[in-house]
Amino acid sequence: MKKTCCLYCRVSSEGDRQSTTRQVEDLKKFCESNGYTIKGTYEEHISGAKKNEQRKVLMDCLNYCCTNHVSVLAVHELSRLGRSTLQVLKSLEMLHEAKVSVYIHNLGLYTLMEDGSVNPIASIICTVMSELGGIERSQIVYRLQSGRALYKANGGKFGNEGYRKPRERKAEEYKDVISYLRKGYSIRITAKLTGRGLSTVQRIKREFEKEISQ
Repeated sequence: MKKTCCLYCRVSSEGDRQSTTRQVEDLKKFCESNGYTIKGTYEEHISGAKKNEQRKVLMDCLNYCCTNHVSVLAVHELSRLGRSTLQVLKSLEMLHEAKVSVYIHNLGLYTLMEDGSVNPIASIICTVMSELGGIERSQIVYRLQSGRALYKANGGKFGNEGYRKPRERKAEEYKDVISYLRKGYSIRITAKLTGRGLSTVQRIKREFEKEISQ
């Protein structure tokens, strides 16, 4: 019976920042050197943290492998199947029930033995690596959140926050301008008295019109 193989390649970014090209090329070379006929190449740009059901390309790949008696599903590394231990194990269970072995390229490891039984060593490695991947992702998220919190606590701003001053802070910064305008001084005189530009005084007058007219 001729050996058949499907390739599943994934990157997290949905833009052009990341590419599956290297994964595809490496797996094609593996198939050529091992006499596998490639039945399909599935490429996906989506986070591995998402559930299997949210990853259409992955589900299409798994369903094709299982219903067409594909010998092997090749992935570049285990994390391409997912970042969640549960989701990875669900994929493996589905494939193993259909006697489809998963070849993990960076480990040189098959998840099924030649007789179709589960490779116990691969099973342990897959579980441990999936758990480590999940822990690593949690640590990355934690570090990012901690870093953001510390940055904000030290006065840092994100996005437009750094360019748009809170109204209270702006009122404090331009209190001299507001004070002179409130007393009835013209924009030109106020600019001279405070050393501010005319456009700045005009902008403050517009923004604090209600306070100035009180």
